[in-house]
Amino acid sequence: MISAIGAIIGLLLAIVLILRKVSPVYSLLLGAVAGGLAGGMGIESTVSNIISGVKDITPAIVRIITAGVLSGVLIKTGAAASIARTIVERLGSRHIFLALALSTMLLTAVGVFVDVAVITVAPIAILIAERQGVSKFKMLLALVGGGKCGNIISPNPNTIIAAENFSAPLSSVMMANIGAAILGLLITVYLIIPLMPKGQAETVAANRERGSEERLPSFIASIAGPLVVILLLALRPVVGISVDPLIALPIGGVVGIIATGRWNKTAESLTFGLEKMSVVAVLLVSTGAIAGIIKASSLTDLLISFMGSGESAGIVMAPLSGAVMSAATASTTAGATIASASFAPTILSAGVAALWGAAMVNAGATVLDHLPHGSFFHATGGAVEMGIKERLRLIPYESLVGLVLSVLSLVTYLTFGRGGA
Repeated sequence: MISAIGAIIGLLLAIVLILRKVSPVYSLLLGAVAGGLAGGMGIESTVSNIISGVKDITPAIVRIITAGVLSGVLIKTGAAASIARTIVERLGSRHIFLALALSTMLLTAVGVFVDVAVITVAPIAILIAERQGVSKFKMLLALVGGGKCGNIISPNPNTIIAAENFSAPLSSVMMANIGAAILGLLITVYLIIPLMPKGQAETVAANRERGSEERLPSFIASIAGPLVVILLLALRPVVGISVDPLIALPIGGVVGIIATGRWNKTAESLTFGLEKMSVVAVLLVSTGAIAGIIKASSLTDLLISFMGSGESAGIVMAPLSGAVMSAATASTTAGATIASASFAPTILSAGVAALWGAAMVNAGATVLDHLPHGSFFHATGGAVEMGIKERLRLIPYESLVGLVLSVLSLVTYLTFGRGGA
C-alpha cells in the first residue's frame, strides 16, 4: 500500500509540474524519483527501478528513431501535402468534412505525427473553408478527429511502444483497430460534427495560400513509400515472414525519396525526422522512468483489488489506463507508454490477448491527449489561428471522438478478439 501511494504521489507531482509549464521530461523524472522515495523504495531501489523502466522501452526507442526517416520524407518531399490535396480534390466540396478527416487519418496512419498531419492539411482546409463558409471550429474537429482515427492504426511512436510493451507484433496491433478507426471516422464526420454549434466562418491570413502554389509530387509517387511499409509489415500475418519496423520504416523512406525524385530533400528529410523523433525519444526515457516506479509498486495490485480480477477487469483496465495516463501527460505517446509499461502484465494475466491489450491501450490514449498542458492542444489551435478560449471549446468533442474509438476497440475485441492471439 505504501509503494502504491508513493507511485500515486509521484504521478500527481509530475502532473502538477507539467501544468506549471515545467518540461514534461523533467516533470516525469522528478515524479519518478519522488514516487519511489515516497513509496519507501529507498534511493538505490528507486534508481534501480527507474533504470529498469527505461531499459524496458529502449528497443522501442530505437524503432521510433528509425521511424523518423519515413515521417521526414513524407513531410519534406511534399508527399504528405500531395496525399491530402488529392483526397480533398477527389471528394469535392460536398464532402468537405469527410475529405479533411480522411486526409489526416491517412497521413497519420502512414506514419506522420498527428499534430504534423493537422498542420499539413490545415492550409488546404482553410482555403476551402473560406470558400464554403465553414467555421474553423468544425473544420479543426474534422482534422483532429481524423488524426486520432489514424493514430490508432499507425506505425507511430504510441503504437510502436504499446506493441513493444505487450510483446505483440506491430502489424497485428495496427490491424486490430482498423474497424474501429474507419467506423470512428464515420461517426466523427456524420454524428459528432453535426452536433457542434454552427459558428461563423472566419477569414485566416491570406499568406497561407502561398503554400498551395508549391509543385507537389504525384499522388502515386507520394503514396509509394507508405505502401511499401504496409506491405513489409503485412508479410508477417499474411505469409509468416517478420520484417521489423526498424527495417521496414526506413525502407519506406528511401522508396519515398526515389519515387518522388526529391533527392535534394534527403538530408533535410532525415534531419526533420530525427528532430521530431528525438523529442519523443527523450520523452520516452522519462515516461519509462515513472513507469518503472509504477510497475515496481503495488499500484497494479491495488487496482486489481478495486476493479476485481479476471478478464473483465483486464478489458476495462486496458483502455482506462490509456485514457488516464493520456490525461496526466496530455500526450498519446506518453500515455500509451506509461499505461502499457505499467499495466501490461496485469492486463495479460487477466486473460486479455497481447495484441488486443496493446490495441485497447492505444485507443484509450486518444481520449484525453489533447488537454491544454500538452503541445498538441497549442499546435493544432495555432494551425488554424484559433485562440486558446475558442480552442478550449473543442475539448469535449475531441474527447468524445477518443471515447468512441476506445469503445469501438473494446467492442471489436469482445466480438472478434476473445480466444485470439
